[in-house]
Amino acid sequence: MRHKISIMLIAVMALGYGLPAWSWGQKGHRIIAQIAYDNLSRKARKAVDKSLGKGGIVYWSNWADEIKSDTIYPDSYDWHFQDFDGGMTDSAVVAALSDYPKEGGKLFRAMDSLVNECQAAKKKGIKVHTLRFVIHLAGDRYCPMHTAHMDDRGGNDVKMKWFKENTRLHTVWDTHLIESQGYSFSEYAQKLEREYGCRKKAIMGMSDAELLVHNYHFTEAIYAYQASWDGNTYHYIYRWRQPMEEQLYIAGIRLAQLLNQIYQ
Repeated sequence: MRHKISIMLIAVMALGYGLPAWSWGQKGHRIIAQIAYDNLSRKARKAVDKSLGKGGIVYWSNWADEIKSDTIYPDSYDWHFQDFDGGMTDSAVVAALSDYPKEGGKLFRAMDSLVNECQAAKKKGIKVHTLRFVIHLAGDRYCPMHTAHMDDRGGNDVKMKWFKENTRLHTVWDTHLIESQGYSFSEYAQKLEREYGCRKKAIMGMSDAELLVHNYHFTEAIYAYQASWDGNTYHYIYRWRQPMEEQLYIAGIRLAQLLNQIYQ
């Protein structure tokens, strides 16, 4: 019996490296959605609540991950990421916003298409599923491992230990760093709004290109740290907690800004 249990545990651990990655994890997307909801204009909040239910922006924020392998939206799997190579120039990174790469994800193309669809349908009524995609993918845009390297599948092939447990670089950024703080999504959203609210005006004034370059250099710094990291999980958390929190706050504010523009 003990032998069978051991085999099962080994199989589960092996499968862990092959599981599909979820951007920012469920809690991360709820944090982003809550921050966005708190910063919506009255008009935008009323419209979003009408489509998704009161506070529904939070409850539906992970829907796009839950259905990305469903046959009803067969092309949406690649919408969640946009891969880049290491060592790119800033101008080459910015070019990806409009000159979409042929390989390595379709996040920017999907976002542009969905936002245009929202703008065009505003008077007739934006489709619920379109709004759900926008809410989710707007968060993916600021997740470093969803704008990471193509050759390691956005950190999915970078194996590492997290408190002695096998995991991947991608999963650390999607889930482990956020979960390490022990907050509920609402507690974390409140914390971030209190601590980073002083940056709101500056974040809203930045262009998509500026934020993309910022995100690219952030991601490259994560890869560089990986090469010299001593393997101590506490050291990793100490180094990256604050930058991770800033990205979550940026994602929430930019989502609010986008929705406010759509429903203005």
